[in-house]
Amino acid sequence: QVHLVESGGGLVQPGGSLTLSCTASGRTFNNVAMGWFRQVPEKEREFVATISRSGLTTSYGRSAQGRFVISKDSAKNTVYLRMNRLKPEDTAVYYCASARHSQTAVDENEYDYWGQGTRVTVSS
Repeated sequence: QVHLVESGGGLVQPGGSLTLSCTASGRTFNNVAMGWFRQVPEKEREFVATISRSGLTTSYGRSAQGRFVISKDSAKNTVYLRMNRLKPEDTAVYYCASARHSQTAVDENEYDYWGQGTRVTVSS
């Protein structure tokens, strides 16, 4: 069993930045890849970013490319999502997830544990 807890969401103005955190427990953090997804009402969950077990490989969804950065701190069992130059369309609930394997994973079906989500609102 894996328990994931996200934090760091909130209200931010357009153009601003925000860092989300996800702390994992219950599974050896360094054994699997981690990812971030987001979802707005009545839309499918959207892939945002993923990082491999080693932390050496990352991949980003189209909306995140060039603006968001995923990273991890193995000593703290925590993965981060730094979001820069935020836009109103980035407003969503952001979910952290733990993959079934060690490589980067862009498909939500590759993940078997999910956090409860943290809400991000980008508005002036």
